[in-house]
Amino acid sequence: MRHPTVFRPVLLFVGVFLFFGFLFAVPYLWPQPYTEAATVEKGITSFKELSDRFAEIARTKGGLYAYEVLRRADLPPDTDFHLLGHAVGDILYTQKGTPGIADCTQEFRNACSHTMVIGALQEFGAGDETLKLIDDACKAAPGGPGAYTMCYHGLGHGVFAYFGYDLQKTDAFCKKMGTPAYGDQQYTECVGGAIMELMGGGGHDHELWVVARQKYLTADPLAPCTNPILSLGAKGYCYIYLTPRLLELAGAQLARPDPSTFPKAFSFCDAIPAKDQKLRDSCFGGFGKEFVPLAGSRDIRAVDSFSDQQYSLAASWCALSGADDGKRSCIGQALESVFWGGENDPAASFRFCAVAPADLQDACYKKLGNNIQRYLLGAVRERWCSELSVDYRDVCKLGAPPLYE
Repeated sequence: MRHPTVFRPVLLFVGVFLFFGFLFAVPYLWPQPYTEAATVEKGITSFKELSDRFAEIARTKGGLYAYEVLRRADLPPDTDFHLLGHAVGDILYTQKGTPGIADCTQEFRNACSHTMVIGALQEFGAGDETLKLIDDACKAAPGGPGAYTMCYHGLGHGVFAYFGYDLQKTDAFCKKMGTPAYGDQQYTECVGGAIMELMGGGGHDHELWVVARQKYLTADPLAPCTNPILSLGAKGYCYIYLTPRLLELAGAQLARPDPSTFPKAFSFCDAIPAKDQKLRDSCFGGFGKEFVPLAGSRDIRAVDSFSDQQYSLAASWCALSGADDGKRSCIGQALESVFWGGENDPAASFRFCAVAPADLQDACYKKLGNNIQRYLLGAVRERWCSELSVDYRDVCKLGAPPLYE
């Protein structure tokens, strides 16, 4: 019989030996220091240099490590975290291919999944097999019900670049992917991604992108959304992403637009006739989508942690629209930017509506009820529906008709 005073220390020693041996054998279990988060900006003189630095971290330590550095990094106000997320995603695709989308969260406005689907298109071409590969990858994107269709928004960026920034070919390709089960939203989100690429992309072939802007951004302030090749649904998504162009035409500096330019920028949407109300809503709504990140100095890492003051600022900019329907549409899309398909803490959306101008709170809470119904499930949906006042619970339970039929 072993003496207990001898046996216990031996057993303890063996256990400690095995534990540390396992950790050394599996080094990724060690806590990562992510020390680059404190130094990544040092010596940087341009956004390109910063982007290249994140790409190098991804190459040497892995894309997921680089994304964690990006989450933690203390970067200057107005840094475009979405594009930095693209730089990391490009490297992650070379490391994992399309299966890597299973590692992509909704952070940085879906930058990771965007680059995954772009990479697949560039690697495998535009055939039916690629469509199936992309669809499977998008279905694996982590997150709630909105993750799948937002993945197609990312695809639109890549499709547009793949077809040499040809809008007609892009629209035709995107159209192949729409299905009745999703109200063709794969198609419309894809076109929206292409328009967003036209507004502020060009990283794949800058010279061709410049030529495309000269071709599609005509003397008509609402171009290319008035282009007849786009269907009604695609036009709607086009208007949602047209906002940077309208701000530019109003004389705004896109890095830090002056709110005094907002009324003029809004006025371009007022040219859309009232008979095309859904298109007016999209055009005015696009401003709300831009205003929330702008109020937070474009730090989109934690939109649901913005202060009430930042939310109030974004909401007050919606009130600068000269048209009443424009104000309502703007506040609705601003709310969607805070709610973000249910990926953000819903409590933040309640805070946002509470600090909106009094005459816009009704539109805000109606859109919030619709978003809860659309993106949250089961007991979670019931819980947040119950937080709404009785005036908005029917909207929450029944939802609203689709934006485009």
